Amino acid sequence: MVRARRWVGGGILIIVLAGLALLLRPAPVLVETGRVERGRFVQVVEEDGRARVRERYAVNATLTGYLERSRVKDGEAVEVGTLLATIRPLTPPLLDVRVRQELEARVGAAEAARSSAEAAVAKEEAAWRFAQAEVARARTLEKQGAMTRRDRESAELALQTAARALEVARSEAHRALHELQQVRAALLGGGGTPEPGERWELLSPVRGRVLRVVRESEGFVASGEPLFELGDPERLEVVVDVLTPDAVLVHEGDAVELVQWGGEKALQGRVRLVAPSAVTKVSALGVEEQRVDVLIDITSPPDTWRELGDGYRVEVRILVHQADGVVKVPASALFREGEGWAAWVVTEGRARKQAVQVAASNGLESVVQSGLAPGDTVILHPDDRVRDGVRVETR
Repeated sequence: MVRARRWVGGGILIIVLAGLALLLRPAPVLVETGRVERGRFVQVVEEDGRARVRERYAVNATLTGYLERSRVKDGEAVEVGTLLATIRPLTPPLLDVRVRQELEARVGAAEAARSSAEAAVAKEEAAWRFAQAEVARARTLEKQGAMTRRDRESAELALQTAARALEVARSEAHRALHELQQVRAALLGGGGTPEPGERWELLSPVRGRVLRVVRESEGFVASGEPLFELGDPERLEVVVDVLTPDAVLVHEGDAVELVQWGGEKALQGRVRLVAPSAVTKVSALGVEEQRVDVLIDITSPPDTWRELGDGYRVEVRILVHQADGVVKVPASALFREGEGWAAWVVTEGRARKQAVQVAASNGLESVVQSGLAPGDTVILHPDDRVRDGVRVETR
């Protein structure tokens, strides 16, 4: 009887001690978990870009004068030769007697130089014709055995020399003519007021639309001052500047998706050019960044993006890497372990640290080469409470 009571008392004691142990045991750490899967991996470079006319044409003032009011407006269609504006030349200043005499003397010298150059051209033409005849005669005599090959080659060399001399003489004659015209223009330019109604017309060099009228009102303009910007809005490209670490992943021919441009469907494109040099830009946070321009051609049919215009904002997604059937893990499950990567794997309710070799990452998912297998459960966003062997429970 006494022994039975001892057994009962011992059992109760064991139960009480076990209950106390369970009560005093640390509670499992609540964690968020994810799974390692096998599937398709896509890596993209995302940045904001803008559409722009692929070929822009600037129409500048061709001379200093008085610009009349513009004949075209922003957005107006133009053809080759469409009148954009007219410029009235300024009245040239009168020349004094000394300057006029100097210019007249320069005209005489230029006329003499031109005559000398024309005589030199005539001389070299005669020498060139003679060299042609000599070559023809030498080839005939060589076939008959009356002349050696060396003599024939000498005649051909003389012909080449004569041809080059003729080219030089013609160039000198051309230069002498332009110098004469320049001096005559300077002499005539100070002769008084221009003809009444004399105008210089600015014509459109291309077919397209007026993108911008820089000077609409009339007034004085200097030579070379920009007046109009022309282009064809139906020929657009997209330019996006990406950070240099992302630019090394982008290559010509990469597929591109254009979203958030205002249309219902995403547009397709392709990388045409990655700029060979980077530029320094300051971000919104005041940080200097090295960025590279990437030019993209829109490959979707033009009817699907007619509403897209010059300077419009688009969101660009450049596909730089894709693979099927790879082992991938949520990127938030990985953390640095020395020079490599590691993850916490949940095994029988406990956390176990596992070294992982990562091949690629897109910010959301990472491709795993070794360390994890499809179906493994990993801890996402692990904190300091997660240690090797600690009990965990999915939140």
